[in-house]
Amino acid sequence: MRVLYLVLGFIFLGIGAVGAVLPLLPSAVFLLAATYFFAKSSKRLHDWFLSTDLYKKNLESYVKNRAMTVKTKLTIICSITLTMAIGFIMMSRVPIGRIILAIVWVCHILYFVFGIKTIQNGGKTI
Repeated sequence: MRVLYLVLGFIFLGIGAVGAVLPLLPSAVFLLAATYFFAKSSKRLHDWFLSTDLYKKNLESYVKNRAMTVKTKLTIICSITLTMAIGFIMMSRVPIGRIILAIVWVCHILYFVFGIKTIQNGGKTI
């Protein structure tokens, strides 16, 4: 089972790393999954991952404070909005799919605006 967790950790790390570079693919979700799988597979790999710049830049503030910077929030909101817009356009013949996608998008926006605390420049959360 440890080998499966190890493989999944590296897969999600790879996807998360690509997501950190491409604005279309959100990295935080995949990096959180990588953290989980590394923790399950190997303490050494988990500790290594927590010390990487990729983790520190994209997840550390969220994991420690359950908060994100405005820039991180906007990046996630914009990438998800763009992805959902593509799906919305492609569902031109599926009105119920468009309705469901619109509801998910609104919930997504509300969660990031009101559900996750915002870190100010000085490090304080609001």
